[in-house]
Amino acid sequence: MLRKALASSAASILLVAASAAAQAPPPPAGPALVLTTDAYTDGGTIPPKYGCDVAPPVVTPALQWTNTPPGTVSFALIMHDTDGAPMKTAMDTTHWTVYNIPGTATSLPEGVQPGGPVAGDGIQGKNVRGVNGYQPPCPPKGGPAHHYVIELFALDTKIDLPAGAPRADILKAIDGHVIGKSSYVGKFKH
Repeated sequence: MLRKALASSAASILLVAASAAAQAPPPPAGPALVLTTDAYTDGGTIPPKYGCDVAPPVVTPALQWTNTPPGTVSFALIMHDTDGAPMKTAMDTTHWTVYNIPGTATSLPEGVQPGGPVAGDGIQGKNVRGVNGYQPPCPPKGGPAHHYVIELFALDTKIDLPAGAPRADILKAIDGHVIGKSSYVGKFKH
């Protein structure tokens, strides 16, 4: 009888402990992924050097990021103009896409050239002009400043897409694989 009572008490204690463990809050997440550039402040004005008012070659801003989430295999980057929507389509204007940036990377240099590799294995996708590379900010002359958002996605996989993939295909490929994200905004007017 004593043996049954002890066994029953032990089972009850284990159930209570298991229930408490199941209800325990998850461990706190690490610091969020942070994207930055020394070229301009977040929300600030993009210098003319990175826009369409200068003679070619076009110049991309240098980008840096910190707090890469554990398990990051690759990064994808998308730069788009949230105020531009050619032909009034649902998607705004794509200025630059890069995918399969190695998960160990922490930056992209200034002056990434169209069509070439980026940070080792990074692949450039098509921009609004159909070129695999950076399209500088270039809103209509005399109009209001446009907002250009650079989004960096930390992914738990590499994307299986060829060079020159359009933004819609990149977004579809990263769906369900984003483990961290950061955005940086700049304004440009000419």
